[in-house]
Amino acid sequence: MSRLSSSSTTPRRMRVLAAAALTALAAMSVAAAPAAAVGGLDRAKVARDNPADELRAELDEMRDEVTDAKRYRGDDALQKQLNALVKKHRFPGALATVEDGEGRTRYYTAGVGDLKTKAEVPVDGQVRIASNTKSFTAVTVLQLVGEGKVELDEPIETYLPKLLRGKSGDGRKITVRQLLQHTSGLPNYTRWMPNILDVRNKYSSPQDLLKTAFAHKASFAPGTKWEYSNTGYIVLGLLIEKVDGRPVGEAITDRIIERIGLRHTYWPGKRVKTIRERHPKGYASRKPGGRLVDITHLDPSWGGAAGQLIATPSDLNRFWLALMDGKLLKPAQLSAMKKTMKAPGFPAGWEYGLGLMKMPLSCGGTAWGHGGDIDGYETRGGVTDRGRAATIAVTTLPATERAAMSVIKAADTALCAER
Repeated sequence: MSRLSSSSTTPRRMRVLAAAALTALAAMSVAAAPAAAVGGLDRAKVARDNPADELRAELDEMRDEVTDAKRYRGDDALQKQLNALVKKHRFPGALATVEDGEGRTRYYTAGVGDLKTKAEVPVDGQVRIASNTKSFTAVTVLQLVGEGKVELDEPIETYLPKLLRGKSGDGRKITVRQLLQHTSGLPNYTRWMPNILDVRNKYSSPQDLLKTAFAHKASFAPGTKWEYSNTGYIVLGLLIEKVDGRPVGEAITDRIIERIGLRHTYWPGKRVKTIRERHPKGYASRKPGGRLVDITHLDPSWGGAAGQLIATPSDLNRFWLALMDGKLLKPAQLSAMKKTMKAPGFPAGWEYGLGLMKMPLSCGGTAWGHGGDIDGYETRGGVTDRGRAATIAVTTLPATERAAMSVIKAADTALCAER
């Protein structure tokens, strides 16, 4: 798959260039409407060649975005669906970033970024991407496979002796591949987690999470069934640390985030509960449909290598595009990652590979991605074989199955649209 690099960074630059002379112009950006990317590649080159022209290039891009926003007629199918997510399904806010096969980017928002102040949803704001983290973890493991340091069909016992023993599973019988594809049978520790509102400030080490899982019996014999398990990815995080010789967050940062220039993606440090950059607030309730409580600040350590990362929708798109373009894995490892199997419990037709989902599209063809759910945020999206990438984020978990499917439908619309 070939593609041009994304040329639009205007919304984020507007936030950086917050000088008084720019205030009026920046205020004209339309947070509730899409804004197309235009002319960014040429202007970026000018700025590099002559730093003194950088401000002028930034202003030109901003003016183009405002002009495009004025042309917006409000009939975009994706915008309508985001509006419906807010009005019909009671998501406080929604945001999306779509990049077409030519590298042009459009941004969307709906609802509010703060229920109390009614502040707008930040364009391409940072969110907790939850289980999309699994794909970053899987890529890191597969890089180690490509380097000859790990074997996919080797028992995890080889790398983490005596870690897995007893009724929950035997590391001598569970392979690295089975951990990556959710066929290990390890019990999923998140089933027994307390309500997030009670433990939002609690730090949990990987060992703490495994202790919770290991208090329960294995779900099935390794390799005999498929069942989603966060526990397997906590183990894979420990594998990365053992083989790569550094914390899993550092390995992912060096091997993926910095390598492909994801400037707004990061692994929160130990006991860091905040989100660094502009972001919509995330909300949770004690029961589906209950009163929403601000859950933006929490200790994400309970997600670990299974769900700790923070990113913007556009950065997540860049990750999927780089992955499918072969910029992160050698051909053999990417092929292994894309070898899928049926995933019971997920939408019809969805299949799972090695930390990667294959999702059929209503317009034909498939998308590759993952998705993530954490108290406060849900993300859906991926990349098509034509090189179109999209990420949708909402700011609370769906209260009903219909609401959940509506988020998926919005992602499908974004990935299928040609304009």
